[in-house]
Amino acid sequence: MDMNNFFNEIISDNKKFALPILSFPAMQKLGVSVKEMISSSELQANAMEIVAHSTNTIAVVSLMDLSLEAEAFGANVVFGENEVPAITGQLICTDEDAKALQVPSLSAGRIQTAIEAIKLSKEKIKDKPVFAGIIGPFSLAGRLMDVTEIMYTCYDEPETVHEVLEKATKFLINYSLAFKEAGADGIIMAEPLCGLLNADMAEEFSCFYVKKIIDAVQTTDFAVVYHNCGNSVSQIAHLFYSMGASAYHYGNAVDMLKMLQKAPSDAILMGNIDPVANFKDATPSQMQKDTISLLEKCKNYKNFILSSGCDIPHTASWDNINAFFNALDKFNGENA
Repeated sequence: MDMNNFFNEIISDNKKFALPILSFPAMQKLGVSVKEMISSSELQANAMEIVAHSTNTIAVVSLMDLSLEAEAFGANVVFGENEVPAITGQLICTDEDAKALQVPSLSAGRIQTAIEAIKLSKEKIKDKPVFAGIIGPFSLAGRLMDVTEIMYTCYDEPETVHEVLEKATKFLINYSLAFKEAGADGIIMAEPLCGLLNADMAEEFSCFYVKKIIDAVQTTDFAVVYHNCGNSVSQIAHLFYSMGASAYHYGNAVDMLKMLQKAPSDAILMGNIDPVANFKDATPSQMQKDTISLLEKCKNYKNFILSSGCDIPHTASWDNINAFFNALDKFNGENA
């Protein structure tokens, strides 16, 4: 699929479209646990098929399981029956640890499970793009070095952080190209830890490496969507657009209208209905109200795509998910 045309057609259309980060809630319809879902390529592909065929999303996203990459490097992962996997402990404590770190093969951990899920999903979904979810380089480094410790290390031993980032970036390029070979139409890269950095540090420790990945993998038929949900996003957003991603996805901590006002008119921006307060905890009527409110705020921006602010929790209500899409249909009908 020509992804440039895909996004250009969205900008040229008068109606609004939606692409929520929606995958895990499909386990409810499949009647399986989180643990079963993350362990099975077939279940993940079935989940994507459910989302593709039961909602009005313009594209489908694989599981946003951001433990996968750190696990492949050797980090400790805690698995719960109905909890998204979590990284615990600190794999890299010293400069010697960073230098000894090996770039894992694509057979490590559950990497092949995720790649195979994309391949299977492309056999089931013919009418919509399929995006694979991956973590960003600085966020991956934070999981290997510990989120708190990496902040100190950026100041005290920046060369250690760069050592880890070089290896993380090499792996993420290989991982992204494997998704491309499996048939994915692009990746959605989650780099939330960057949102805690000031502009200079974000440029040095995150954006530089994200751009390396984009330059290595993005083509006409393979898009990179950059996601950041940190609190400082609005202060450093100007750095993101120089990275050249196909689209940018923002979390609910920022004002979406202000983000659109700061962005180039040809930059696709997605966001940012709260995945917990709305998709999980709200009533359907509140979801519809808040979704229409966001659409009204952003209606003059053709480069805006409605989305969740981040990955929608597996416990989110399908009544609320349906209310989200119903609100989109209602808005488009009233603004035709």
